[in-house]
Amino acid sequence: MLEWLGAQPGRSWQERWAASGAGVDGRTDWRRFPFEWLKRTGRIRPGATRGPQTFGAGLALLICGDVIRPDMAWLLRTYSPTHSLATEMARVRDPDGFTTLHALTQKIGSGQGTCRGAVVRTAYILAAKGGSVRDITVGDCLELVEVSADEYENYGRDGRGPYFYTLLHAMGVFPPEAPPTVRMFSPIYQRGLYQGQLTPGQLIDRYDLACRPVRDLLVDYLAERQTGVDFNTLETMARNLGLLFWKDLEDHHPGMASLRLPPDIATAWKQRIQTTVRQTGTGGEGTAHKRRKDVAGCLNTVRAFYLDIAQWAAEDPARWARWAVPCPVRADDIRSRKERSHRKSRMDQRTRERIPVLPALVACVERARKDAAELLEAARGTAPGEELTAAGQRLQRPVMTVPTPRIWAEEPATGTRRDLTREEDRAFWAWAAVEVLRETGIRAEELTELSHHSLVEYKLPRTGETVPLLQVAPSKTDEERLLVVSPELAEVLSTILCRVRDESGAVPLVVAYDIHERTWNPPAPLLFQHPVGMENMAFGTAAIRKLVQSALSGSGLTDATGTPLHFVPHDFRRIFVTEAVLNGMPPHIAQLICGHHDINTTLGYKAIYPEEVINNHRAFIARRRALRPSEEYRTPTDEEWEEFLGHFERRKVALGDCGRAYATSCIHEHSCLRCPLLRSDAAQRPRLVEIRHNLDDRIAEAKRNRWLGEVEGLKVSLAAADERLAQLAGLAARRADSQCGPGSSNLAGRTITMPSTSPKEAPHE
Repeated sequence: MLEWLGAQPGRSWQERWAASGAGVDGRTDWRRFPFEWLKRTGRIRPGATRGPQTFGAGLALLICGDVIRPDMAWLLRTYSPTHSLATEMARVRDPDGFTTLHALTQKIGSGQGTCRGAVVRTAYILAAKGGSVRDITVGDCLELVEVSADEYENYGRDGRGPYFYTLLHAMGVFPPEAPPTVRMFSPIYQRGLYQGQLTPGQLIDRYDLACRPVRDLLVDYLAERQTGVDFNTLETMARNLGLLFWKDLEDHHPGMASLRLPPDIATAWKQRIQTTVRQTGTGGEGTAHKRRKDVAGCLNTVRAFYLDIAQWAAEDPARWARWAVPCPVRADDIRSRKERSHRKSRMDQRTRERIPVLPALVACVERARKDAAELLEAARGTAPGEELTAAGQRLQRPVMTVPTPRIWAEEPATGTRRDLTREEDRAFWAWAAVEVLRETGIRAEELTELSHHSLVEYKLPRTGETVPLLQVAPSKTDEERLLVVSPELAEVLSTILCRVRDESGAVPLVVAYDIHERTWNPPAPLLFQHPVGMENMAFGTAAIRKLVQSALSGSGLTDATGTPLHFVPHDFRRIFVTEAVLNGMPPHIAQLICGHHDINTTLGYKAIYPEEVINNHRAFIARRRALRPSEEYRTPTDEEWEEFLGHFERRKVALGDCGRAYATSCIHEHSCLRCPLLRSDAAQRPRLVEIRHNLDDRIAEAKRNRWLGEVEGLKVSLAAADERLAQLAGLAARRADSQCGPGSSNLAGRTITMPSTSPKEAPHE
């Protein structure tokens, strides 16, 4: 190899390698260049055929010795000597660095293909750039990602993804401010899902408007509105103004250059946006019309556009006056009330169909989770080639040719291979998503933003009793709120925490992409995360929707027409509000729990609540506020504050805790067993069992003495006791599954202790 390179022009070995032509295209066999030269110069017999087999080993020594540096594209294309390059680099270039890399791959526990691909691509960077593993920079990784995406059509599979960057980041090669994932800065990913926020000009230019002055006007208008709206709203405004309004006018009336629309053109446009048109047929020869759902939103955007310009023209005539013209959209053109009524009717019907089947869905996801976990555990204990039976299924462990951390199994009848590790992961997170959504009523984006810091533990100052709280981060309404964690929700969150904690007991920090704002959030200990490749990735809202739908597909639930039922995460929010109001929760309290600005939004979520009850409740609140003495709106005294805190301490009863509101009396005359506000204590289960036996004896006595009225009342208490025991049994089963211990002792990420006295404002209704 050195004799051949020495015959090439150049002052260094690198220049001679470049001049030889062997490093131009890795798809061709570069070994023919030295082989033909050696034959021409008589160093190899003309009939020899085995010479090229040794050239790869020679070139590998030159690369690992940093004598020559091929470019990355050539290394990705060629086969020899890259198949052994990582091994040679670890032997002669940086033994310590590659030893650390291999140790990290064992700790992460990813598949052999993923780990080997990450190590090999690290060797490629050293081959092309020189130095050791700790000399690699973020720019080197970015270059390799871009070259790899150009070379591979299936980039990201078979170990060809950017996992090497994750490995190097975990090793501490990069500075602390380096992004934790290559998806945050690589143009390859920013051209797709992670494209980031577009400027107003980029948003409008997607629609290729012909009239340049109007295009510039729309860009200026969006730039003015940009500071007061989020990016999702800005993108919707750009679509309504750029595509549905002006682009539609240009398509139907070429040459349009003024915002002053003749009446006939304005009327025709308002008629066209009422429907959407799509091509039908294999060749697109037909069209189908469908009524557009958000006509009022488009009309409102256009009307606001005209009215804003008219107002701004009075403030800045030089800039806006030439565009101030009469608005083609009148107030009575926007039939928002009718559309809201139709939408409310559709949503109410949707909620009514889903409330009765919710228990079946919950039971289905719980059963699927347990079955998947049972299958996975049984497969782990089964040797390759043997059969296993678990969860009512008979499978066979295949003999894998390549070691993998995933557990695979085959169906003997069909030979279909199943990834039991993936099935268990999907079943668990589907169960977790359904449970948290139905217990809290939060939005899907709020679910994905829950972190360990969201779990707050409030300690009462005198008794030390802890109250678990869930802090919901600001999302749609930009308002955070605190929710009391029920025992059922505490067990679900505890199970999630046990799953996501690492070996040190901490929840790993992950970055999440905000699909609405098109920005990356700072690293946080998110609860909804799972390992993908070599990194932990946060679940997005689209993934949550898929999990819920996949859980529903196996339930067999259908609607009234027999069509498979379709659930979305927001359905749980509507069901939560409906059931809360039906069970007696005041609508204004439900409004605070849901984080709505307007109580009418909360009332719009309920599906089966009489209108007169809502009106009566609102009238009651108005009268109460009008009649309340003004002196009550003052700073409370120490005695009043002690009384307020004492209420929560006096809620402790024999069977658990009373959940009644402050300054309210017991409406059940302290018959706690029947009261729906009782939160049973698991430690009081023996007392409940004793009460149930006593009720059986009293019912038998009443029947003997023909006290039929007493029998009916005792049966109600007996049913309540059975319900309490069933609730405690369910909690015990969940605690056994969570393996984190009972209650919320290991749940909270923060603890808050309030002082016994505080000059706070008195609580209002």
